[in-house]
Amino acid sequence: MDPIKLQKYFTDCGILSRRAAEEEIRQGRVRVNGHVAELGMRVTPGVDVVEYGGKSIRPRAEPRICIMLNKPRGYVTTLSDEKGRPTVAQLTQSLGQRVYPVGRLDMDSDGLLLLTNDGALANRLTHPKHEIPKIYHVTVQGKPSADIMRTLNRSMELDGYMILPVKTVLLCHNAERNESVLEMTLFEGRNRQIRKMCALVNLHVLRLCRVALGELSLGELPLGHWRLLSEEELAYLRGTAPSVHS
Repeated sequence: MDPIKLQKYFTDCGILSRRAAEEEIRQGRVRVNGHVAELGMRVTPGVDVVEYGGKSIRPRAEPRICIMLNKPRGYVTTLSDEKGRPTVAQLTQSLGQRVYPVGRLDMDSDGLLLLTNDGALANRLTHPKHEIPKIYHVTVQGKPSADIMRTLNRSMELDGYMILPVKTVLLCHNAERNESVLEMTLFEGRNRQIRKMCALVNLHVLRLCRVALGELSLGELPLGHWRLLSEEELAYLRGTAPSVHS
């Protein structure tokens, strides 16, 4: 087996997230073959001896899985939170296995979130080369003008970076409530991108829900619930099938 980064070894073993593993390595709490580990080290699973908390960490034999969660608002996309806020880990306890969020979904947003214990799949999904379109339904106050819609569909500068154009369509307008629902398709994932885009054109976001990831749709999955992805959906995410509908 080829050597892998030490922090990835921790995620593959289901012990720590990459970020948490990096911090533990920096603090000198990890040993490899009896020596204090350094950030950036690589280890060969099954060959090198990795110790954490006085115990040897070994690759697990658990099957690789990936789930879709309909995340409610108010939950942070982490496995633990120093501020004591609710986390997505609390919503997946019934799974019986430790899975890690793929990408981010803001605390104030809801909708489709993937979690997995498959490090290779997570790396593929978060690599810019394999960016899968993310589709959101965004409820805003008022009805956007034609000029605003044109601006949202063009490339714009956010935080000194020119983002890719975002396909934005007006799905409906509720005149009684003076609210509109936009469908926005992102081909990259900048931090709080949709909210920042709307702020630039003076649109107040009332709700932001991710409804699809490429051809994977949230469908009728109840809020706060999860389901395992099918083999066809996994093949689509791994790039070994052209479509989940084929």
